[in-house]
Amino acid sequence: MATIASSSPSSAVDGRAPQPGLISEIREFWRQFIVAAFHPYRPEQHYMRGPGPAWRAKHVSSSHLHST
Repeated sequence: MATIASSSPSSAVDGRAPQPGLISEIREFWRQFIVAAFHPYRPEQHYMRGPGPAWRAKHVSSSHLHST
């Protein structure tokens, strides 16, 4: 879960002058929310599913002895 903190944007970071008031805080909250909610990294796409080649190399020779 991502944590979203409300903070006023720095003019040195994004090149714009900070807007005073509630509108700028709401805008910054939604900007951070969109970034966190639609982050392109999907960890489930990077997890290995099932045994890999090292496991097979170790266990295939012993499984052939049992099947013959």
